[in-house]
Amino acid sequence: MSENIKKQELLSISVSTGSYTGMLGHLLSLSGHGSAYCCVANVHMLVEGHKDPAFGRLVSDADVITPDGVPLSWALRILYGIRQQRVAGMDLLPDLLKAAEASGVSVYFYGSTDELLEKLKGYLTAQYPGLKLAGVYSPPFRPLNKEEEGEVINRINQSAPGIVFVVLGCPKQEKWMASMKGRVNALMIGVGGALPVLIGAQKRAPSWMQRFGLEWLFRLFQEPKRLFKRYFTTNIIFLGLLSRAFFRKITGRTVSSGADQKK
Repeated sequence: MSENIKKQELLSISVSTGSYTGMLGHLLSLSGHGSAYCCVANVHMLVEGHKDPAFGRLVSDADVITPDGVPLSWALRILYGIRQQRVAGMDLLPDLLKAAEASGVSVYFYGSTDELLEKLKGYLTAQYPGLKLAGVYSPPFRPLNKEEEGEVINRINQSAPGIVFVVLGCPKQEKWMASMKGRVNALMIGVGGALPVLIGAQKRAPSWMQRFGLEWLFRLFQEPKRLFKRYFTTNIIFLGLLSRAFFRKITGRTVSSGADQKK
């Protein structure tokens, strides 16, 4: 019997709770059974949901929202006493590929650049020789018109993948998946920065930094110009939201969502 994966409201979004293996199995059970999507949530996504409640709702509406960031696991424990394992995209991606190879589930990659997708194809051939790769596609760096969007949907559906890995970055990939629910006949999973790490284009933080929730700091050292402002602002907002929710808890007030807090 598969594990019961539940959702818990957390500040501005909902987050799925359950073991890592339970969520992995649940995602595999969704592949090949119609249209669904999974958001791999971190502090950045949570803060985006606070700033834009509509975005927070589409994240919460996902079939699965894995707690990618250690701070989200800490927040679940602080606010609700839930001891939640981290379910990181950088772990989930290779494990899903391995499971897909073993079970015969075909996969598709949508997003990223042509260069990285070419490297990906070589990597998959070497590391997962039995994996069925339904296709890859790097869309143009601009909004697609309706005709182009229809062509993309047909391209994906005709290749009949069980899983579509979406590599557009947050919040673009989450918005795309939500808009494709019911149109793309596969399980869509937003893996963002996990792809470059998978194929060795970027390094992952040492395990001790992962355990202490410092993976963001390692990425900051790698790309300081691009990430400094984002991490500085999102971390401060997250700590503020968590502190306010914790104060509500210890004073006996109901922990409300980010949308409620903004009223």
